[in-house]
Amino acid sequence: MTEDLVELAENAKEELKRADHSLFVSLKYTRTVDIIKGTIKRLINAFDISILELLQYLKSKKKIKVIPEISNLRAELVASEGPKLKKFIEFYFLLKKIDRAEYTKKEEYRKNVALISLIEPGNTVEVNIDTLHKYYIKTAEFLDLVQSTVTEKDKEK
Repeated sequence: MTEDLVELAENAKEELKRADHSLFVSLKYTRTVDIIKGTIKRLINAFDISILELLQYLKSKKKIKVIPEISNLRAELVASEGPKLKKFIEFYFLLKKIDRAEYTKKEEYRKNVALISLIEPGNTVEVNIDTLHKYYIKTAEFLDLVQSTVTEKDKEK
């Protein structure tokens, strides 16, 4: 594995660690929607870094020619690599929609704090602590999948 790929993998793990801290420490004590939004941003960042890591790996193996500059194009390129990756990329796009959408707060500073995001007219997503935890786990699974793909295929040399 090249140094670039190792550095990207470490950066993705660091971003996930920050999300972990936000979820299990900061949110536990503050219970604010701002912490939920911040955690979602960290999950998106972890995805972005892992997507770049996977694309750099694929480029080094000459499976792709160029890595797009735009994050959405990068994600679509990764989605074209298989159905398992496509499901994770669909989830990534959902996170981005939630992050960009207008939102309201529900029961802020209480146990059932939630971010209610209007992702499309008539379509809202409620992100509470349990939902955010599921999002965290799914992001961690994606990072593991990318890591195992990059390292397993490296062993084939």
